[in-house]
Amino acid sequence: MRMVVPRHSLLVLLGTALLLATFASFAHGAAVMSVDLGSEWMKVGVVSPGVPMEIALNKESKRKTPSTIAFRNGDRVFGEDAQTLGVRFPANSFAYLIDLLGKTIDNPMVELYRKRFPYYDIVEDPKRKTVVFRAGEEQFTIEELIAQLLQVAKVYAEDSTSQTITECVLIVPGFFGQAERTALVSAARLANLKVLQLINDYTAVALNYGIFRRKEINETAQYFLFYDMGAYKTSAAVVSYQLVKDKATRETHPVVQVLGVGYDRTLGGLEMQIRLRDFLGQEFNKLGKTKTDVFSNPRAMAKLFKEAGRLKNVLSANTEHYAQIEGLLDEQDFRLLVTREQFEKLCSDLYDRVTAPLDKALAGAGLALDVINQVVLFGGNTRVPKMQDILRAHIGQELAKNINADEAACMGAVYRAADLATGFKVKKFITKDAVLFPIQVVFDREGDSGALRQVRRTLFGAMNSYPQKKVITFNKHTDDFEFTVQYAELESVLGKNANTLGSTDLARVKLSEVAKKLKANTAADNVESKGIKAHFVLDDSGIFSLANVELVLEKTLTKGEEEEDGDESTFQKIGNTISKLFSGDADDKPTATTESKSTAGGDSESESPEEAEPAKGEETADKGASKEEEKGTGETTTKDAKSETNGTATGDEAAKNATAKPKIVTLKETIPSKVELTYLAPLDGESYEASAKRLSALDAVDNAKKRRETALNALESFVIDAQVKLDEEEYASCGTPEEIETIRKRCSELSDWLYEDGADADAETYEKKLEELRGVANEVYARHWEHNERPDALDALKQMINGSEAFLRNAKNFTKDVNPEKDVFTVVEIETLEKAIRNTIEWRDTEVAEQEKQPRNVAVRLTVKDITDRMAMLDREVKYLVNKLKLWRPKVKPTKPPKPEKTTSTEADGESSSDSKESAEEVLEQTPVKEEQEEPVVGDGSDKTEETVETIDPTATKKDKVAAEGDHTEL
Repeated sequence: MRMVVPRHSLLVLLGTALLLATFASFAHGAAVMSVDLGSEWMKVGVVSPGVPMEIALNKESKRKTPSTIAFRNGDRVFGEDAQTLGVRFPANSFAYLIDLLGKTIDNPMVELYRKRFPYYDIVEDPKRKTVVFRAGEEQFTIEELIAQLLQVAKVYAEDSTSQTITECVLIVPGFFGQAERTALVSAARLANLKVLQLINDYTAVALNYGIFRRKEINETAQYFLFYDMGAYKTSAAVVSYQLVKDKATRETHPVVQVLGVGYDRTLGGLEMQIRLRDFLGQEFNKLGKTKTDVFSNPRAMAKLFKEAGRLKNVLSANTEHYAQIEGLLDEQDFRLLVTREQFEKLCSDLYDRVTAPLDKALAGAGLALDVINQVVLFGGNTRVPKMQDILRAHIGQELAKNINADEAACMGAVYRAADLATGFKVKKFITKDAVLFPIQVVFDREGDSGALRQVRRTLFGAMNSYPQKKVITFNKHTDDFEFTVQYAELESVLGKNANTLGSTDLARVKLSEVAKKLKANTAADNVESKGIKAHFVLDDSGIFSLANVELVLEKTLTKGEEEEDGDESTFQKIGNTISKLFSGDADDKPTATTESKSTAGGDSESESPEEAEPAKGEETADKGASKEEEKGTGETTTKDAKSETNGTATGDEAAKNATAKPKIVTLKETIPSKVELTYLAPLDGESYEASAKRLSALDAVDNAKKRRETALNALESFVIDAQVKLDEEEYASCGTPEEIETIRKRCSELSDWLYEDGADADAETYEKKLEELRGVANEVYARHWEHNERPDALDALKQMINGSEAFLRNAKNFTKDVNPEKDVFTVVEIETLEKAIRNTIEWRDTEVAEQEKQPRNVAVRLTVKDITDRMAMLDREVKYLVNKLKLWRPKVKPTKPPKPEKTTSTEADGESSSDSKESAEEVLEQTPVKEEQEEPVVGDGSDKTEETVETIDPTATKKDKVAAEGDHTEL
């Protein structure tokens, strides 16, 4: 007889355990986010195990949040709450902050900001000369304000994923220079976030566009132009999509490369909104409703600005609309009909600038418009009909609107975040960005006449792809010297707006111990200096840095040294061969020299083809080397290569090689360098500590406020809930008249206290009052809970008794007395279970009868815990027998082979012997199968549980249900 119920229960418990283990593994998985911190709106993208790329919702369950922060009376609010507060107190609500990062107080962009928002009190940071907002007694640096917005983004992402987030990818405008980028990294650090990468907005959009069109990309380059008009700026970027084979891994991956960029950093929706605001203000002044100039009242200007933003959006879809504001100034209302034609007339000069970024991007890429596959729009203000008409007429084709204009950048950046973070595996999609502002090295060199002259060498030219590394060689300096790193050719790139980047100087590098190192290493006749090499890096965030500086020397080995080097070179050559196999350099030609590690440990940095062009990877700073030196170097290279090639020759070949030049090895010695940043220094040191302390204080205030609000709400809710419940018979019957009266009295006292003396109490007081009230009321609530839950607990006990009795009836068939071949259980075990069931039934019937005799307001006799304890006892008895049945196996009795029959002939003996053997073999093969088939089966007969591992694909926005084979589709 088959036993089903116990085995099924075990399988259910096992399945639950596996499910919990899966959830536990997900709970400890890493989650990352991307933040599109725009001038007007902030979007947050998240990816976590089990949750592919998605936009995190804010507390209002919206997909984007105003990039606004406001302070009032010690309170701090964000988003829509900050915008609402900003209408009443505009000087305390800060918005459109992103473009103020990394700028000194005298920057033209800061002056423009002051002109647009005259009610802000902006002062200068005395140490760093940066922007500081002053609101009453409080002062906030621009990095502190941005850091607080990033903290809010972090909260939204953590609420969405239910995981702690510490890593992110941040989106920046492509025209951000070194000062702006490092300032944003400092702000993220203040927000306790690690920046995996700063990605340009158009690059993020291009990546998002490509990952969902991967199948359309092939070995032939396809060109697209992405056009963005946001709140603050307008930009255009020409990119190419192409499949490229990696030389090292031999794998083919899609590559999106930025080829040309154009932008206008003051053309955007904000400028249109400002002009409409000023127009409405002028029209209100013309009405003469009040003698006060509306432009002199900050609150009135904030109201006009808000209405201008609403009106701008409405006029994008309607030809006319009314602007109306209640109580604009001196309690005077304002209502005015505005047509789209009037709005376009206000912005007529702005529309003349719409196509300039597009043309500049094409010029930078060196491409004509007819090779562009599509012009793709993104950014909120690309929805303006007039702007679309201008672009359509300019390019002579329809505009592509097949991406989410608001979220495309954020989704592309979160894909990149998943690629960079540990714990995720996504399909490779390589991005190559382009340098907008060239970077050069400037140094002084002594000429033939003895006079110093300034030399400039370009490191990263305009539209060079990055990330990449570059090396510059100084081969004429024999003493300590210094050089500077600065922007180059800004006038050709920025024109009249070159001063918006701030300082053109980026860093001053001072090298020391040059003469000392040279003297110490070139004392021998067989050592020659090959110059000082400086290694520079432009990382994937577009941030420039000096990696290291080293003195490079060539040592000509003597015959003894060469023999010693030859003895050691066998293993070295094997190591080099192995390393080439793994690095993909096995097909490279022999190099001129063999590099050896110097005593100072300075190693040269190799440049991969993806990081820099090999031909341009190293620039010679001092081009004064003579042709003879160059020729000599070339000859040495050739002969050395031949020497190494023929090193294993024997006989006549060895004799010929006896006249070859000695072997040359390369030595490297680190040169101490000190880098001094000459642009706006990032927030660091004491300034950073002070900012971090201020933000911690604000966080403490917010946490205390949140705790107080939670405690107050909990106390109010409990008081109201208790008063309502005591009016219901089912609760009132569970307490004595004295208890009910005490609770009512206490609730009445607390209700009066909350609206009088307790209105301003702290969180600790509220929590203490709530604990006291719970102590009075919980006894009544506990009785009600017991009476309410007891029927369900008794039903569960009844089901367990019935199941146990069914198991007992079947178990009796597996005893030695009933079925000798299946003696699974002993008589004592059967009697023990039978006794446990009988005692449980007797206990239940007795306790239920006694409990029903008692009133509801006395101590409970039969508690839910008593019932669950009895269930646990009975469950242990049944499980013991179930496990024994599961592990039991029948004893297999060996079958003796039959005796061979005697025959009278040799042939008959042979045949009989053969038949006997076959019969014996057949029995031996069948016997175990027969016994196994007779084995009792529990449940479905399956003892094995297949464990599946869920593959998390952060590139997918929708997951199809997987077939039985477990296959999945990865975008």
